[in-house]
Amino acid sequence: MTANRLSSNSIEVANAFEAIEAYFERGWSDGLPIVPPTPEAVAAALEAVKLAPDTLLGVEPIKGAVITAEKAAINAVMAGCRPEYMPVVAAAVEAITADEFNLHAITVSTMGAAILLVVNGPIAQTLEINSGVSAFGPGHRANATIGRAIRLIVMNVLGTSSRDGLDKATLGHPGKYSWCVAENEASLPWEPLHVTRGHDINDSAVTVFAGLSGLQFGEHEASTPEGILDAFAQRLYALGPGSHEVVLVVCPEHAEHFARAGWSKAQVGQYLYENTRKPASEWANAGMPSGVGQENGAEPGSGGEELASTLRTPESAVPIVVGGAGGAWSSVIPMWGLGAKTKAVTRLINAVR
Repeated sequence: MTANRLSSNSIEVANAFEAIEAYFERGWSDGLPIVPPTPEAVAAALEAVKLAPDTLLGVEPIKGAVITAEKAAINAVMAGCRPEYMPVVAAAVEAITADEFNLHAITVSTMGAAILLVVNGPIAQTLEINSGVSAFGPGHRANATIGRAIRLIVMNVLGTSSRDGLDKATLGHPGKYSWCVAENEASLPWEPLHVTRGHDINDSAVTVFAGLSGLQFGEHEASTPEGILDAFAQRLYALGPGSHEVVLVVCPEHAEHFARAGWSKAQVGQYLYENTRKPASEWANAGMPSGVGQENGAEPGSGGEELASTLRTPESAVPIVVGGAGGAWSSVIPMWGLGAKTKAVTRLINAVR
């Protein structure tokens, strides 16, 4: 891979500081300083993933914006990625441009969703992607820069930033800077996320979600799956009925109780589906019309009034295990539009087009 095969326009500057300021001035930054994407650095990123610069990674389905390997590599370098992170970035680009993810709607919506990356498999350990203590927090280069690379790609290649007026989020949330974790596979009481989604346990994969701000909570008393899930249920009620997809971030301390009881992911979803149902009138009185009907997970109750669950189906719950061993703190991450018009997408890493 040679630098002179790159096709992007070059900007001549005197030094790295001028390059940083030039990117600020042109609106190509997320508000933080960037790493100048020199031709040599971009070529190294492409070499790491063995892709030619003009390799097509994805096309945004609505606007038809094309994301090539070169454009992805430029933004990955800007984000601070090491070359070896590029396979994850490339696979994530393929995932977010899948039709079912609905990237255009997510990025221009006032709801303010961000792209959450969950990495599974051997590559998570190889790249030291944090899955443990403060996994959603700062301090780990792989997490911070891989997630940031996807954000910069969405901004700069697809043209959706708050500066140009196309990111219309009313509030937004910090995940719009960077949102990337690995699943804590050492603490799993069940199969990893990518295995649930059809891949081999020895595969490396990335799953993308269109997530809203997480709702963190503590449950320090319960020692049974039912008690812990009742705490999850209280947060699900706040979302209203009929979530098509919602991520349940289970901390390792809580996960131990599921392991001890031998619970599966299917049991988690079934319990929440059955135990978060309310009559349609109660949802309406709370300002959350249920839109009752089988398509919203509703079914007749004992009194004749239809009951609507917080989950459309038991499979709507997506448990992942993330976090440090100390502290019984878990979280619920709602999806954009309750997941009705966006679906999680998983792609194998190193298996991009």
